[in-house]
Amino acid sequence: MDDLTDSLEVEEEIRKRDFLLEALLDKEADIKKLASENIQNKKKAKQISSSNTYKLFKPITKAKFSRGTSKEVIISELEEKLAEIQKELYSTKEKYHDLIIRDRLLNIGSLHDVLKEKKENGELISFLKQTIENKKQLDSNYNHMLRYIARLFMKEKEEYRDYIYQLVLDGLTMEAIPEFILREGLKDSPIELRQVSSFRASMNMRIRKMQLTGTLPEWQLDDKRNAYNFMDKLNVPIPWVAEDTYSISTIPKREGIVIKPANGAGSRGVYLVYSTTDIFDIKRSRNVKSWEGLLESLAKDLSSGWVEEDKWIIEELILENKDDKLPSRDIKFYCFYGRVGLILEISRYPELKYCWWTENGERVKTGKYTNDLFKGKGCTQAEVQLAKEISQLIPAPFIRIDFLRSDKGLVFGEFTPKPGNYDEFDEATDKWLGDYFNEAEGRLINDLLNGKEFSYFNEMIKTF
Repeated sequence: MDDLTDSLEVEEEIRKRDFLLEALLDKEADIKKLASENIQNKKKAKQISSSNTYKLFKPITKAKFSRGTSKEVIISELEEKLAEIQKELYSTKEKYHDLIIRDRLLNIGSLHDVLKEKKENGELISFLKQTIENKKQLDSNYNHMLRYIARLFMKEKEEYRDYIYQLVLDGLTMEAIPEFILREGLKDSPIELRQVSSFRASMNMRIRKMQLTGTLPEWQLDDKRNAYNFMDKLNVPIPWVAEDTYSISTIPKREGIVIKPANGAGSRGVYLVYSTTDIFDIKRSRNVKSWEGLLESLAKDLSSGWVEEDKWIIEELILENKDDKLPSRDIKFYCFYGRVGLILEISRYPELKYCWWTENGERVKTGKYTNDLFKGKGCTQAEVQLAKEISQLIPAPFIRIDFLRSDKGLVFGEFTPKPGNYDEFDEATDKWLGDYFNEAEGRLINDLLNGKEFSYFNEMIKTF
């Protein structure tokens, strides 16, 4: 699979090809239209000249222009009527364009205000239901139109047909794509079906499978203690972790620790305790100056729903620079069964910043954290290889493996089967990661069919 840079270069070549194809299609359509109009005009002229009505009124018309109202007067009257019609048409177009402009310039903040007002007035539920019905009907109409456009080109030249199919694919959701387009992807010279791939859709379906089956392999590692045990046996550095699980009232008052939810992902409810009067709230990026303030903040995390249960663990505080009390950076590998699709580096001090990398060390933009990007330090190829090898031990198409950057190298943080806000990637990244997911799922199935046992994983989950 090409990396993101190669993919962008390919897309540029495809755009150039598509521009030429579109020009050819337009020219051929114009030629066909002119030929058709010419034939129709000749037919109409012949029908008129041979009709009884034309033969009957031809002498009268000649007489009228010779002795009655002049031809110039009649033309003038017609021109006036035409001007009136054009004026009405122009007015209608102006109103239509005004509506389009208003829609395109719709301020999201204003829309939010309208929705809040409807909620306060008790009108939001009925508005929501009507909006859903309207959207369904519009989607149905658009889908029918796009599928029919594709059908109109089924018997055209292959390069024209495939080009139209690609355009139509951009406008259809995965479930709305008709079979006659998808079958073109199975031929010797197939059309590309990248539009079908979606990381968002793949993750959504994975969660639905979790609902239906009760568990999935990657979710066995969501528990932090299970994850630490899994990594410790692989000799991957892990933080020191207390054996007990605590409630807010029983958390020991200690220095040099991290307090985090026993079950949870991301930075919600995570606190770095340098000392009892110097505590850093990771999620809110703020300092807490007392132990009492910490306990109040933990209680708010619980009451707000940020943290689901009053169950907490404490572990060793990992620092990138102990002398400067510099918090470790996060290095998060988006792993697809032995491959790394994306790497996220996070710096939390002095402010929260993000940097996205490919496995080859190229910085990229993904549509997430666009306003909070920085030039990170990245990671080594040996660290990328470590993430690949770990992910290949887990029988799942995707899992994110999170590390902390210490003064001695990477220290394992947690496994994340469902990254937060994975729906916020831009379209290019979503499809790119979607391809990684689909390809990983295919390789995993083939390995299982060929007898791969995942013995280490199976042995470990028996101990969980």
